[in-house]
Amino acid sequence: MAAPEKLLVLYTGGTIGMQMSATGLAPASGFEARLRARQAEEPGLRLPPWIFRELLPLIDSADLTQQHSLAQRDAIVAAVEQDGCDAVLVLHGTDTLAYSAAALSFLLLGLPVPVVLTGSMQPAGVPGGDAWPNLFGAMQALQAGVAPGVHLYFDGQLMHGARCSKLRSDAFDAFQVLPRRRQAEAAEALPPTLGYRHPRQPVNIALQPFYPGLRAAHLRALIDSGVQGLLLECYGSGTGPSSDAQLLAVLEEAHARGVVLAAISQCPQGHIEFGVYAAGSRLLQTGLVSAGGMTREAALGKLFALLGAGLSQSEVEHWMSRDLCGEMRD
Repeated sequence: MAAPEKLLVLYTGGTIGMQMSATGLAPASGFEARLRARQAEEPGLRLPPWIFRELLPLIDSADLTQQHSLAQRDAIVAAVEQDGCDAVLVLHGTDTLAYSAAALSFLLLGLPVPVVLTGSMQPAGVPGGDAWPNLFGAMQALQAGVAPGVHLYFDGQLMHGARCSKLRSDAFDAFQVLPRRRQAEAAEALPPTLGYRHPRQPVNIALQPFYPGLRAAHLRALIDSGVQGLLLECYGSGTGPSSDAQLLAVLEEAHARGVVLAAISQCPQGHIEFGVYAAGSRLLQTGLVSAGGMTREAALGKLFALLGAGLSQSEVEHWMSRDLCGEMRD
């Protein structure tokens, strides 16, 4: 975990570099000059040598798509393999920061350098704001040495990229690692198809929470949209409307058609354990695979990476239930 000799700062947009426009705060180019000027004002900072790139088009992270995630992955791999960078810092908006950190955790499996994502709740330049502390804090953490893998840095904390969520919108300590149970089986040696060099494609995945009043027709409409993977947010330890025969039939039919069905808990500190209740056992019979204690962000990112690699339904189910990078195992 040596200090980087060449750090890429990859600016994707987000609040940290926004400036006021006629319609409100919007992503703006020219952030490299602002960053270098601010660094010059603090000569005591020990930061790694860095280069800067903008990932165009700059976006408000609320507009994040799978194509943006793939572009981030491509830019990071190119920086490491073609430009000799030995660390990457991604500047990103906070609305989907945890989603990107999770997706990149699985899109960059095996990458031999650290990748850190950060952003801010207020734009750079706001007096007393968190932009410069987060940015320079992340750079200082990298200078001190960060292990390979994907991490999220925010409000003085360096967090696992596939374990954290945004829990607040009104304070600087917006991100936390959720205290979920992580005792899944560790993955055996990863095949090349899961490594960071293997290209990925966008996929059709969906998220559906269980709630009182959910109908089989609602679920069928979602399945009929052509989804390849469906993440179900179950109650508690993995229960749902198990007495609704029509709803269960929709799930069974979807699984028979090749749709990957995965389950996480709606509870912030929950995990899936189907055998605790009969209701959970009945759901398991439809073909659901447990995503253990994964967060929503991690489970969606993992589905994206596995299906996007072209894996079959059975292969995706196999890897969904195994820990790949610390998302399911402490």
